[in-house]
Amino acid sequence: MKKIAILGSTGSIGTQTLEVVRENKDIEVLALAAGNNITLLEQQIREFHPRLVGVWAEEKAEELKSRIRDTGTKVVSGMDGLLEIAQIEGSEILVTAIVGMIGIRPTIAAIEAGKDIALANKETLVTAGHIIMPLAKKMGVKILPVDSEHSAIFQSLQGSRRSEVKKILLTASGGPFRGKKQEDLLNIRVEDALKHPNWAMGRKITIDSSTMVNKGLEVMEAKWLFDVDIDDVQVVVQPQSVIHSMVEFVDGAVIAQLGTPDMKLPIQYALYYPERRYLPGDRVDFWKIGHLDFEEPDMGTFYGLELAYEAGRTGGTLPTVFNAANELAVSQFLNREIKYLEIIEIIEDCMRAHKTIENPTVEQILETEAATYERIRSRR
Repeated sequence: MKKIAILGSTGSIGTQTLEVVRENKDIEVLALAAGNNITLLEQQIREFHPRLVGVWAEEKAEELKSRIRDTGTKVVSGMDGLLEIAQIEGSEILVTAIVGMIGIRPTIAAIEAGKDIALANKETLVTAGHIIMPLAKKMGVKILPVDSEHSAIFQSLQGSRRSEVKKILLTASGGPFRGKKQEDLLNIRVEDALKHPNWAMGRKITIDSSTMVNKGLEVMEAKWLFDVDIDDVQVVVQPQSVIHSMVEFVDGAVIAQLGTPDMKLPIQYALYYPERRYLPGDRVDFWKIGHLDFEEPDMGTFYGLELAYEAGRTGGTLPTVFNAANELAVSQFLNREIKYLEIIEIIEDCMRAHKTIENPTVEQILETEAATYERIRSRR
């Protein structure tokens, strides 16, 4: 039996991870953590019988304790709870499906405890890649990407040496507003931005996909995951979302990973790597597809992607500013407090005002996040 723990078990990646567990029968879930959805978390506890669960808010944790008092599951809360789950004895892999920079400290704790990481929390590497990757190497821990694009790159690199890689070709669907210009986006509503053409994802990442900020975060993540210069990560718009990403090698060969848009494939690959297992679901039908399209991203309209490259080139705390500004701005947009185009305006304002700290500690990263939030909140 493979033993795992999951941070973010009630979100999109977390629930699909549990679908993989359900279908394979040889994974034991030792621990789960969620935000505030204790109704779904209770259902997961009763099905998967974890030893330990975490809920972020203490009052929700107390309510959950009351609900599951007939079980043997221990309930913890807050950051201390996440750290306990990350280090739980017996687990082999921590699935980091939690959203936001809250995932940094538990990921570090898990690595220090010798756990492999199935990484679905891109903020961890975007803001703290200079800490995470050397620590993983030191501890002999594998960082196994769960994002479809990074999993595709990881799969395409199997059997190759780093010196053989020319560049990473990171694909993007283009989101719901592909082909539109700035003037077309002036009156975009929340409902419009949540209509992704290909993928079913959480609300925050769906908005990020529509602005192409998500692709910018993936560019910065790819730099750390695959040890490449950020300008050797090229974004290619592939509207059908059949090619999940590609690698170009020094001899001119390009290797790609293709598949249907199903997140369970990269999740299962990370959990069982290097083994491949049968996965139920649709298969790529090239006769039905007929053709595959490729486009250059419009960095004028989707300026957030250009800002991400700038943040990644500069490094230090600037990627933290980019990420934190986007997190709060997207939250404000979803709450209908700001307009759609203000998301990128806020990110740029925060980046221009920031004085970058090189090689920041975790504490400096979190202080930068807090300062960025404060700047945004003081706008109103």
